[in-house]
Parts: sequence; structure tokens; C-alpha cells
Amino acid sequence: MRNRSAIVGITVVAVFGIMALAGVTFIYLGGFNVAADVPHSRPVLAIMNLTRERSVSVRSRAIPVPDLNDPQLVLKGAGQYAAMCTNCHLAPGMGDSEIRPGLYPRPQNLARTRLDPREAFWIIKHGLKMTGMPAWGSSHDDPTIWSMVAFLQRLPDMTPAQYRAIVAKAPPDDDMPSATEPSHAHLP
Repeated sequence: MRNRSAIVGITVVAVFGIMALAGVTFIYLGGFNVAADVPHSRPVLAIMNLTRERSVSVRSRAIPVPDLNDPQLVLKGAGQYAAMCTNCHLAPGMGDSEIRPGLYPRPQNLARTRLDPREAFWIIKHGLKMTGMPAWGSSHDDPTIWSMVAFLQRLPDMTPAQYRAIVAKAPPDDDMPSATEPSHAHLP
């Protein structure tokens, strides 16, 4: 009985070793195409989506959510969103930006998507690897991130006119250059 268990154990280790070696060889030989203009295969996409969804869900579960109904918090978030998010995540009535079609996976249109506040906070703060979603927590404090989350809770219900009106009233994004400072956003 011991010999049989030992043989099974050795076989399992050998099979996993061969699989690991095959995986490393596949990667080393460039078998996995990382080009953003070539979609993932269905199995790879399913694994990546499940990994992302479960990772965010588990890590955001215990985050306490503040009151997101404060109009000043929502207003601040509108300015932050307009300054940092619209090129990828769009705004009500906005068509694709120049950058969006080249991103893979394509970012969600947040003007049409309602997000869980805990998950939105975690994603904005920590970003998502291999998606182009930056970790804004390295340059923005938690209250600022919560302002974006508060705004995101209202965004799917806004018309284009409502969006433009709230952004026009929003305080300026202190992280962005002022109107008197040169902006490099439109330089080639």
C-alpha cells in the first residue's frame, strides 16, 4: 500500500512538473501574444475575468462605506471624474475617445454601469494590472477617491446636460494644471 501511494505521489509531482515546464517553455518562446489588438482566447478571458472579479470582491468586502449622499462629495467627484476618467470610461452622451478603441480589455462605460461602492473604491485606489487602470491611491487620498465613488453612484442616471452642468459647478481638480499653467495633455 505504501509503494502504491508513493508511486501515485511521484506521478502527480512529475505531471505537475511537466506541466510547469511546458508552461514556462510556452511563455519563453513567446507563445502567449500580449498584443492589445488581439483578443484573448475564451478560456484565458474566462480565467482572467474570474480572477479579477474574485480578487476585487474578496479584497473590497470589509471596506466601510461612508455616506455617499453628500452633495459636496458628489460635486468634487464630478470634477475628479471629468479630469481623470472620461477618456477611458466616457461620460453621458460621449462617444469613444481616441484612446478607448486601443485598450484591451476595453474599459467599462461608467455612464451606463452601476458599480458596487466598495469595489469601485478598491479599484480606483489600487488599479487593475494589465488593464490600463491606474492605482489612483498613490496620488489621491481616500476622501478624494470616495468623492469619485459618490459621483459614480449618480453617473448612470445623468443625462448629458446634467453631466455638463455638474462638471461646470465642480471644484477644480487640484492635481491638474490650472488654466494659467501649460497643459501637456494635447501634446503628441
